[in-house]
Amino acid sequence: MTKYIFVTGGVLSSVGKGVVTASIGLLIKSMGYNVTAVKIDPYINVDAGTMNPYAHGEVFVTEDGGETDLDLGHYERFLNINLSKKNNITTGQVFYSVIIKERKGEYLGATVQIIPHVTDEIKNRIREVAKETGADVVLVEIGGTVGDIEGLPFLEAARQMRLEEGYSNTLFVHVALVPTLRTTGEQKTKPVQHSVQELRRIGIQPDIIVARSEKPLNAEARRKIALYSNVPLEAVISDYDVDTIYEVPLLLFEQGLLKIVTDRLRLEYREPDLSSWIDFVTKLKSASKIVKIAMVGKYTKLKDSYISIVEALKHGAAYLGLRPVLKWIESTDIEQGRLDIDAELSEVDGAIILPGFGKRGSEGKIRAIKILRESGKPVLGICFGFQLMVVEIARNLIGLEKANSTELDPSTPHPVIDLLPSQQDITMLGGTMRLGAKPIKLLRGTKVFEAYGRDVIFERHRHRYGVNPKYLERFEDVGFTVSGFSYDGVIEFMELRGHPFFVGTQAHPEFKSRPLAPSPIYMHFLRHCAS
Repeated sequence: MTKYIFVTGGVLSSVGKGVVTASIGLLIKSMGYNVTAVKIDPYINVDAGTMNPYAHGEVFVTEDGGETDLDLGHYERFLNINLSKKNNITTGQVFYSVIIKERKGEYLGATVQIIPHVTDEIKNRIREVAKETGADVVLVEIGGTVGDIEGLPFLEAARQMRLEEGYSNTLFVHVALVPTLRTTGEQKTKPVQHSVQELRRIGIQPDIIVARSEKPLNAEARRKIALYSNVPLEAVISDYDVDTIYEVPLLLFEQGLLKIVTDRLRLEYREPDLSSWIDFVTKLKSASKIVKIAMVGKYTKLKDSYISIVEALKHGAAYLGLRPVLKWIESTDIEQGRLDIDAELSEVDGAIILPGFGKRGSEGKIRAIKILRESGKPVLGICFGFQLMVVEIARNLIGLEKANSTELDPSTPHPVIDLLPSQQDITMLGGTMRLGAKPIKLLRGTKVFEAYGRDVIFERHRHRYGVNPKYLERFEDVGFTVSGFSYDGVIEFMELRGHPFFVGTQAHPEFKSRPLAPSPIYMHFLRHCAS
């Protein structure tokens, strides 16, 4: 039977449940089992697509076009698999489905309630992922914190699954914070105790406690957590701060978590093959040559807005023996004159022009692009960042005054970036962009082809606007040439001839970058930064 591992969180959000979930998945997969992971988000939004990055962090796009929680990015990177939009379950999806069924009369006149109708819908969605993937083990991370009112139906569904699937087929992992008082240096376990009490009040007894802390748990703290959480001492795992999240699976393995999981779930224990992962972590930590990368964007106050880009840089850098040092530059500060952008960019080896919708900060990005282009420093533009590279070239090399994107200036005389034809008649915002993986034809003799070494690649997308093909001839005249296009006519890559590396991509290659398979275009960018 399929085994289900439920991961809950206590004390506060963003405590690291996603990384713990991904790490447990990696360890089980390293034993040769088929593993998948599901993220449950209790918000009423149907998906993350219309949410501000400051509120939610990055929107991670799946191969099939799902706009999902950033934790799916952790799952894909650690498990080295492609997930589907079905791997992210939200309250919005669940309620929407239940209401549609009620309107169709599928509940046969019953009074529709949280129990059993909503909880049944949740369980069905989890089991559907298990069935479609054929997974031996399904990890289910329940977002938010135990005690949140919006999370209660999901916890109730998990409680019911233990009864229905059986004790040996379900396991509960609770991740909670153990803070350290600065005044005394004492590790305080009471927050963990209270969050476990809340979980037990709901009807769930955790099997494993993963304690998040700055330093390793001391013996007294571990003993207290075991005693008051009603778990064996060995089932209290210390998940303390490490240099990189990619060390977490090794940390959990060293403390015997895998043996506990396999014993509880009656899975055959096989010595995991972690050699490739250890090799990657070693390369990541031992890299010595520093490359300074400017990260020019509008959501830089919340680094999670660009988490996949940051991780893609780490993946590529590890294999090149490089240590990327990121310099975050808020594009709004550039356009409002709050920093000396010339001086800021003079200190870096290259720059990424980050994605992000809307007018705020766009002129700041364009100013930075001009300086970088004229200085000959490597530049990689991602999605909206690429579109602003197009605008900068149009204004400053072609001479098209007031050239712009119609997203930013609907009345621009030179709409070098325009709404895609496929987006013309769309009125709803959620889930309606050009989303997911698309085939891209690369042109030989270009830097992009150099990076990928293939004629056709697949990269993921999330956009409504694109390069206006009416201006292509004028761009070609100044050396800004197409290096990749899709079969539905979208310009996917452009690069500037004669420049060391001035490349823009409409896609988001970072979504497919993995620790053991770095994104080719990010690696190529880093090579030029280091040369």
